[in-house]
Amino acid sequence: MPTIKYYLREGLLSAGELTSPNQARYGPAHERRLRLIRALLEVGGLSLADIGGVLDAMDDPEQSLHDVLGAAADGVTPTGEREAGPELEDAREEVAELLRRRGWRVDERSQAAESLAEVLSALRRAGHGGYVDLLDVYADAAEPVARADLDYVQRRVAREDQVESVVVGTVLGEAMLGALRRLAHIDASFRRFESSERLDGEAGGEAASGGGAADEGDAAREGGAGAGAPDA
Repeated sequence: MPTIKYYLREGLLSAGELTSPNQARYGPAHERRLRLIRALLEVGGLSLADIGGVLDAMDDPEQSLHDVLGAAADGVTPTGEREAGPELEDAREEVAELLRRRGWRVDERSQAAESLAEVLSALRRAGHGGYVDLLDVYADAAEPVARADLDYVQRRVAREDQVESVVVGTVLGEAMLGALRRLAHIDASFRRFESSERLDGEAGGEAASGGGAADEGDAAREGGAGAGAPDA
């Protein structure tokens, strides 16, 4: 775990108030920034360099909330180093078409768009290009989540709170959405595969048990009839 001194050397934290040559006092603003840095690092998975870029955007009063959101999004959007080839170029065109089709005001050369193109290209290389048909399904799910994120931001009044909520919502919201998707996968998988198999198994067991009871009853009746019949 990096120390406070390390964050100071990296320029992620501002210097505290010196109380002696070797000691400094840190106030609530420092504590708040430290909590944010550690959340972005430990939960959001951002590198210290990316965190520095996000914090620079946060601290620049000339940056709009939209620009800060873009800096945060770039921090959580991985892009590979693959050279462009026909496969990746085709995927980029598919992403551009998605943006046009849905009317999204996003630069098709943005880091997020490039990341999506790389994912589509990787899916095809893995033999699962059919996932491309789900792009609009995923987009339909993403739109209300994005709006909810920004609704949360707009409930804040002070710019400092708005800026921080943009970063938290973008970076940690990404982690939260991924965790929720995994939980939903587990539930949907159980309902679709596991529960039906269990129900079928239980139904089969009940049928077998019921059949056995009927067979025993029939045998008892046959035995009783034989015992009560007159001798020839």
